[in-house]
Amino acid sequence: MRRTRTAWITAALVTATLGPAAAPAQAAAATCPTGWGSQTKSREAGTTDSVRNARTGRSACYDRLVIDVPGADKAALGYSVRYVDRLRQDGSGRVVPVSGGAVLEVRVAAPAYDPATGAPTYPGRVGRPLPGVDLTGYRTFRDARFAGSFEGDTQFGLGVRGRLPFRVLPLDGRVVVDVAHTWGAKP
Repeated sequence: MRRTRTAWITAALVTATLGPAAAPAQAAAATCPTGWGSQTKSREAGTTDSVRNARTGRSACYDRLVIDVPGADKAALGYSVRYVDRLRQDGSGRVVPVSGGAVLEVRVAAPAYDPATGAPTYPGRVGRPLPGVDLTGYRTFRDARFAGSFEGDTQFGLGVRGRLPFRVLPLDGRVVVDVAHTWGAKP
């Protein structure tokens, strides 16, 4: 009886002193999604709403590119995202240099100009880094370039550390591309 009571008191003191530390530490570790793969992801659709902005963000598990197409309904946003050896500009076939271990070509089926007037709606310059995007400190992204807008499609080049899994999320008013930091389940 005395041993049982002593063991119980010891366990209670250890728990009170240390707290349930193991469980929160495990819960705090992020579990990253897996199964995205690195194959082409696309959806047939198109809109005359124009690309207005491109921006990036970071997460514990992935780096994110967001292409804003205000007014576009999720169902109308078509896209094609795939790894390419070289990014080639639509229309001219000109190579747009993109730094990184691998290059993702990101196409959004929306113009970067006003279809009625032809006036640009996105301030990007072909072959130049995306305006307002600073990739300092990103784990996966190395470079982000504008490749142009041709016949209603807008093209971007995303230089990444290596050929990593990615996903594409069409949402109302934007297309989101997430590129994982690793192939595994941990950040």
